[in-house]
Parts: sequence; structure tokens; C-alpha cells
Amino acid sequence: MLIMQNIITDRGSRYAVSGAPCATEQDAAAFIKALKRHKKFAKATHNSWALITAEGLVKNDDGESGAGMVIGRMLERAALTGHLIVVTRWYGGKHLGGDRFRHVQEAVRLYLAEIKSD
Repeated sequence: MLIMQNIITDRGSRYAVSGAPCATEQDAAAFIKALKRHKKFAKATHNSWALITAEGLVKNDDGESGAGMVIGRMLERAALTGHLIVVTRWYGGKHLGGDRFRHVQEAVRLYLAEIKSD
């Protein structure tokens, strides 16, 4: 499990990105459960995620409408299957509008760069 915390801040909102190899939606649920054992992640406003399994794209916005699809498209472009990416947001009190999607994309970019460098 790779966790990159406090990678983006904007108008009080903070972002983290995490992930790990993951084969099924059940594995993804277990990963999210493990992630939420960290008190900080359990208190997050959103833990949006996506995973490409053998059956196709599986995603969950966790209330951040459209975020799972953004993560999924980036996984597809990177041709990364069997790997879960979770973008976590702690809401800072001000709406970010479309900037929230740019932040999700940047979080995924940072994660992909990190796993490619390993």
C-alpha cells in the first residue's frame, strides 16, 4: 500500500492519493476498509477510487460526483490494470468547482509517476 499525503491543498481542501495492486472489487473494498483504519482517512470527506479488473472498470465516487470516472480514465490511458487508486479529499469549507477534477487528475498523475519510478 502506497499512501502519499498532503500532496495538494486548495482553499482549505487537502488531498491525498493511495493505492496498491488489486484484482477484484472485493479486494478494493478490503483496501478501502484498511485505509479507513487510519483515523485521518476515516474522517475524510471523500475517498473516490477506480480499478480496472479483468471484467472492466469498477469505480466509486464516494460523494465526489465524477471523480471515480476521472481516475478510471487515467488508469485506462496508463494501461494500468489490476491496480487500485484512491484519491482522498478533506473538504476545506469552500467549493472548488471544476478545479476539484484538476486536483484529482494531478493526484493520480503524482501516484502514477511514483509507482513508475519504483
